[in-house]
Amino acid sequence: MKKGTRALASVVVVLVGMGLSAQAFDLPAVNLGFTSFLDGPAPAGPGVYFQQYVQLYMADRLMDADGKKIPFPDPELTAVISLSQLIYMGKTPCPMGTQWGIDVILPYVSLDLDYAADGPFPRANDAGFGDLLVGPFLQWDIIRDGKPFFFHRVEFQCLLPTGDYDDARELNPGANVFSFNPYWAGTLFATPACTLSARIHYLWNDTNDEPPVSSGAGELQAGQAVHANFAASYGVHQALRLGVNGYYLKQITDSEADGREVADSREQVLGIGPGALVSFSQHTHLFLNAYYEMDAENRPEGQRYNARFVHHF
Repeated sequence: MKKGTRALASVVVVLVGMGLSAQAFDLPAVNLGFTSFLDGPAPAGPGVYFQQYVQLYMADRLMDADGKKIPFPDPELTAVISLSQLIYMGKTPCPMGTQWGIDVILPYVSLDLDYAADGPFPRANDAGFGDLLVGPFLQWDIIRDGKPFFFHRVEFQCLLPTGDYDDARELNPGANVFSFNPYWAGTLFATPACTLSARIHYLWNDTNDEPPVSSGAGELQAGQAVHANFAASYGVHQALRLGVNGYYLKQITDSEADGREVADSREQVLGIGPGALVSFSQHTHLFLNAYYEMDAENRPEGQRYNARFVHHF
């Protein structure tokens, strides 16, 4: 990919996957669709969990601030995002009936962006490790009449600027900024077979004082945002759940360049699609999810396909 303009970079690569960010003027990558069904409970209780995610994102539409397609020559954006996660949930009860835990995620991202014609397009820093995520959490489990009823969790996620970053490139695996991304997640068992789940995040971003050279700015800061994953599932078999899953992102404050607010810089997107959960045992599970995006502003609009493997040791 050839070196391009800041305007194109600001709409092309924002949030294509965990650990991938074009510049701090844009929102860093966050959890869009990685988690879905049964997000509230730890399926096998305390202990160590390993989770491996692989997400494929494809987009051929780049949307402007009014949600209209930007007339670039047949853009084709493909991102493959791998997340390796370790979770530990303690066995000792904490006050208020909670259990404590810690969550660590290491992303690896591969990106490809092509057009039907040559032009001044942004350059990517190839594939590489993204920013490390660390999050302590508290877990609540509510059981009624010996049956699962409501499970929820609060986690204080931090995105640390440890990923690969080069200010000579517009697109980097790491964002070069610290971000605070706490969330609340919960699952309600409306019946033993029917569940409703949600995860709601708030996002705050620090300032990038080494933004891409092509931006022409001395420092860049992405605006604040809220984003959520949501899902409803029905158990058609003891080992199989089917349902609908989705996500929504909304930037709530303007981004800033050199301390000045940037007009028409806020992003949003909605994704929704089908999903399935296959349980091989209480300790091993496979999630499969598809998402089709709409109502995007200042970002790509495409499709995500997600696979997530969970194992409790």
